[in-house]
Amino acid sequence: MVGAALVRQLRACGHTDIVTRSHAELDLTDQSAVRAFFAEQKIATVYLAAARVGGIHANNTFPAEYIYQNLMIEANVVHEAWRHGVAKLLLLGSSCIYPKLAAQPMREEYLLTGAIEPTNEPYAVAKIAGIKMCESYARQYGADFRSLMPTSLYGLGDNFHPENSHVIPALIRRFHEAKLNGTPSVVIWGSGTPRREFLYVDDMAAAAVHVMELDRAAYAAITKPMQSHINIGTGHDITISELAKLVGDVVGYAGRIEFDASKPDGAPRKLLDVSKIESLGWVPTTPIEAGLRHSYQEFLSLPVAA
Repeated sequence: MVGAALVRQLRACGHTDIVTRSHAELDLTDQSAVRAFFAEQKIATVYLAAARVGGIHANNTFPAEYIYQNLMIEANVVHEAWRHGVAKLLLLGSSCIYPKLAAQPMREEYLLTGAIEPTNEPYAVAKIAGIKMCESYARQYGADFRSLMPTSLYGLGDNFHPENSHVIPALIRRFHEAKLNGTPSVVIWGSGTPRREFLYVDDMAAAAVHVMELDRAAYAAITKPMQSHINIGTGHDITISELAKLVGDVVGYAGRIEFDASKPDGAPRKLLDVSKIESLGWVPTTPIEAGLRHSYQEFLSLPVAA
């Protein structure tokens, strides 16, 4: 999802010499394969979008896979990018890096100031390590390696797997199937009260390219050597209950929406402070209702929707 959005944005900005690799083509957890790739391709700029990602259920079920695979991807790509003279690198993280009970909205300086939400701690620790790798290579070697922390993303190319998807694609699939089957109610994990912020993936891609095209002085002016990441989001959040109602309306589901409060909620709120990215001249352009409609239309084109 993220990689495809970045390619769309780069092409829209006039870039034509774009090199991509799917997981089937290049296993980023394999150091020798990553080293060979950089030696062969002579890459100038890297957007590191690859990651093992999933929702609360997947994070809670596969913690070892989430910490191992994400650490290996970041370690191999960042190190080999430096070894092969890459001019610029952008690492994409996640808003789950911040403490579970961080003050809202979450500012960049809140990183490492408290305990992380337990269900996604392994993934978050891996993403924090990636940030610190970029900072460390910048401090020791002068590498121009940058980090963006997007809020929860959704949009074209999303994962609609019934168990391992994030909340928006999971809700789209469940409401669609309930509509087709005439199911009188849909039960959603948690109380419905946590608040979440959602960003359409093409808006995120626009922010990423915007930040990478800044000169180094402009990026350095609003970051610090040991706090160099920048938040990317909308600056607005909604409750899971409100989100479920929106998705149900977009899908056309007319049944009841119920919540199972015995299931985990995750962090009570995750809203990013986006003042830094706004000061750099970027704001999102896709309202959540429009983004959800785009996502549902794509889902309808997939075999799983039949």
